[in-house]
Order: sequence, then structure tokens, then C-alpha cells
Amino acid sequence: MQILPLDDRLLVEPIQDEGMQRTAGGIYLPDTAKEKPRIARVVAVGTDEDLKEKVKEGDRILFGKYSGDEIEMDGHKYLILQRNEVLALIKD
Repeated sequence: MQILPLDDRLLVEPIQDEGMQRTAGGIYLPDTAKEKPRIARVVAVGTDEDLKEKVKEGDRILFGKYSGDEIEMDGHKYLILQRNEVLALIKD
């Protein structure tokens, strides 16, 4: 199955930060206490031409803390974000 976002939406895969499993004081955090990732890799871009010029598949983005609709497909977790939920592109 393939998901193709429409209009000004993006399909993204959150990037898990494995390095934040322990606090500075040495306390290990359970998964339920960790913050959700806010960086994601773009999997698909919607049909909006202006958005396609700015964001490409494979780009990394920063999005708002409570943004997007979560979906799970084939054992992977994805988010569908609208253009206004994307805060920035991340360039290396």
C-alpha cells in the first residue's frame, strides 16, 4: 500500500533520537516519559506546486510539538502534516 498526500500536506517519518535515553543526572527514562521526536524525514509531498518547490522527498524538517495525524503502516509510524505545521527545513 502507498500513501500519497494531497494538497498542502506532507507524509513524514519521525526520526527517533536514541541518544536521549538517560538524563544528565544518570536517570534512565522510560519510553512513556520521553518527548516525542520533532524532526522527521519527508517521505512524500502533496500536490501543491509551491510546496513541491520548497520541500523534497528525503529532506529533514522540524515540526510543532503537537502537530500532525499519526498513522501506522507496515510496522512503521508516520505523520501527515499540513504545510503550516512545518517550522523549518534542516540542512546539513
